[in-house]
Amino acid sequence: MLDNLGCLFRPLDDVKEFHALKQALSRPGVALACGLDESQRLHMVAALSRALQRPVLFVASNDMAAQRVVEDFNQLFDGGAVMLPGRDVSFLRTTASSRELSMRRLEALGAAATGALHALVVPADALLNRLAPKEQFLKNAVEVALGMRVNPTGLVEKLVRAGYERVQVVEARGQCALRGGILDVYPVGTLNALRLEFFDDEVDSLRTFDVMTQRSIAKLDSARLYPASEMLLEDSDGLRAAHALKQLLNSRAGALRGGDRQRRLEREFDLMPYEDFLKLTGEGEQRRSARPGESAVERNFMEALSALETGRNFDGADAILPVLLNYSSTALDYLENPIVVFDQPDRLRERAHNRWLEFKEQFTAALEHDEALPKQAELLFTWDRILARADGMSIAALYPFLRSDPDFTPTAVVSFEGRNATSYMGNIPELARDLARWEADGWTVALLSGGAARARRLESSLDQQQIEAHFSEDMPEILPRGAATILPTTVNRGFLYPSIKFAVVAEGDIYGVNRQKARARAKSGEKLAAFTDLTVGDYVVHENHGVGQYMGTVRLASDGTYRDFLHIRYQGADKLYVPTDQLDRVQKYIGSEGEAPKLNRLSGGEWQRQKARVKASIQEIAGELIKLYAHRENAAGHAFDPDTPWQREFEDGFPYEETPDQLAAIEDIKRDMEKPKIMDRLLCGDVGYGKTEVALRAIFKCVMGGKQAALLAPTTILVQQHYATMMNRFHGFPVRVETLSRFKTSAEQKEVLKKLESGGLDVVIGTHRLLNKDVAFKDLGLLVVDEEQRFGVSHKETIKRIKRSVDVLTLTATPIPRTLHMSMVGIRDMSLLQSPPEERYPVQTYVVEYTDGLVRDAILRELSRGGQIYVLNNRVQVV
Repeated sequence: MLDNLGCLFRPLDDVKEFHALKQALSRPGVALACGLDESQRLHMVAALSRALQRPVLFVASNDMAAQRVVEDFNQLFDGGAVMLPGRDVSFLRTTASSRELSMRRLEALGAAATGALHALVVPADALLNRLAPKEQFLKNAVEVALGMRVNPTGLVEKLVRAGYERVQVVEARGQCALRGGILDVYPVGTLNALRLEFFDDEVDSLRTFDVMTQRSIAKLDSARLYPASEMLLEDSDGLRAAHALKQLLNSRAGALRGGDRQRRLEREFDLMPYEDFLKLTGEGEQRRSARPGESAVERNFMEALSALETGRNFDGADAILPVLLNYSSTALDYLENPIVVFDQPDRLRERAHNRWLEFKEQFTAALEHDEALPKQAELLFTWDRILARADGMSIAALYPFLRSDPDFTPTAVVSFEGRNATSYMGNIPELARDLARWEADGWTVALLSGGAARARRLESSLDQQQIEAHFSEDMPEILPRGAATILPTTVNRGFLYPSIKFAVVAEGDIYGVNRQKARARAKSGEKLAAFTDLTVGDYVVHENHGVGQYMGTVRLASDGTYRDFLHIRYQGADKLYVPTDQLDRVQKYIGSEGEAPKLNRLSGGEWQRQKARVKASIQEIAGELIKLYAHRENAAGHAFDPDTPWQREFEDGFPYEETPDQLAAIEDIKRDMEKPKIMDRLLCGDVGYGKTEVALRAIFKCVMGGKQAALLAPTTILVQQHYATMMNRFHGFPVRVETLSRFKTSAEQKEVLKKLESGGLDVVIGTHRLLNKDVAFKDLGLLVVDEEQRFGVSHKETIKRIKRSVDVLTLTATPIPRTLHMSMVGIRDMSLLQSPPEERYPVQTYVVEYTDGLVRDAILRELSRGGQIYVLNNRVQVV
């Protein structure tokens, strides 16, 4: 393990309770530790892991708690901690489903099985899942290296057996593609795909590449490819599982046929089958046509049975294979001799019990609808079974207070003296007073800043308070006594050990926010791609002949040879055949949805006249725009001052770590605002990529410069959202913010307008109401336009007039082509936000047949984990 964070752990050498707990965990048994809070517990666990040179399996109460533990462990271990999320068990027949959750689980299991982890963090419900044996998982891992001899086709077959999907072009994790002597594979747990080039059967080249650009990134000497499925079938496993499934189906079908009163009545009185009746009324599920005598449960498992008999993977395998193959392993078995930590075991038992009740309810409903087999009730272990499996391991049961635990009989009880650090909420003078007192009493103090830039600002702020706190960019061997040292790392909460006079103050304690730590990701470059498939009946535009209708592809004789042509129908009986090698002259027509365009004639020059009119109109608009932007380029603008201390304090209050693109955009905008030239910048980024935070920093800089700022939004709802965000971010700063929209009465709007004109408001957020003639500012310095493309022509004309004299920042996720083109050619400046927020979990998608029970189960599952639910329906009548 790495020693560059050893300075945070060496003070524990003087804590006798630490040595007692270490001694207890050096042998099998349960040690109960109490008196430690939040991050202090993790600090102690990390110190024990380092001292005993053993990995940690940490059991948390839920996903959110587990993620916080991972963040702290990755700081304390300098990496090497991952979370194993719970398996999403579904009894539904899915048409398609996304694999992001499965990939995250496989990445965690692979790292744990290969000994690459310092800590595996498992939510209590995830510990209940049955897993394939660790040995079987490792057996299906694939090792590749330069110079090794292996048949490419045989390697692909091995990858397919390990759960990889063979495709034409690799686009996502868990896929592989063989083209001649080149094998592309996107392994589980890596940032980029892997390309192997073969010379006969020898690996001649091994490198990573970007799947979007196909550009090589780095050369490798070797690589280990984790399996891409948890449900791994050995040579005879498929047939063995198929045989077991047949027996279960026969048993279940026989039981159902014996007591199926509904079907007996239908046969006796020649009634329409109940399922067919539901289809006619539109209230039932669409079901497959059944073979004579086939039960519903047999129909539902027919695809799984066929896949098992042929040795193929199939959707929903994780809901049946663990019981068919009698998997009995858990996450406890994937780490080598771990320290098992149960964080507040009473909460863990409660969460595991609730998950088991949810599963039982879901399973019972599926069983009633013939979508599950009785054997599947064993998919999850009970909590008592998990505790029995952990017996004989080194276990630490952590509690904040001393108490008995019915689940464990401890061999040692250790009580620590510890407490959380004070929350200063940005009050640096109060922090300085505590530091002065600690220094006088001979305490060792570590101030965790979260990064080098923030560390230097903190060092400067404390220096102004006559407190000497040295910033150490490189971790020191030992922290000095009677002094404070600033370190460029952090944890969620700080903590104190009064018995040894050791204090750790985290950046969340200092500034009142917990910054979300980022995990390095590979840059994927600027992604700009579009691909449109033509189908028969689509309207198209030929650059020389105009709008026509695509009628398909035909094969015709030309110059003595046969060639493929696009058949395009025009007005009347006109038709055009375009060779497929001239596809660049044809593009899909894009116009008003649902309206068929007028087809052009191939003769008469109609299309050429139409192009000439459009060209003249474009030239006129372009001339006006060039005049406008030439005026802006030459006109003198207001040059804002460099950042103030309040600006830095405001930015430090952002509770997340900025993405690289955000930092670059902020730097560009500040540089523009500090120039004596009018700014006009387009900020383009997807939803949730942080455009609002970038805009808020520009607005705050404007207000600190003594100017007013306005934010223009297309809807009243968006105005209210921006207002709530600003009130939260500007809290504690003397920034006066108001809204102007139809949500305010006439009297309230007049009061806002009066304050704007007199200078009584710093920031106003409004809809197009801001563009009315009665709106006057005392000294407007910045206009932020959110989603410019959603404003009408007259509104844009007004915005255009405002742009002549003030700095403008436009935010958009989908810029209109004209705006985008102006930015690309340099008439307007543009910043791109292409980096997604770090640790943003991917969306898990399933395509299934609709049932009320499915929606109910999904809602209950999401509510149980504290999430939110949106239900979209395409028919207003049945909402």
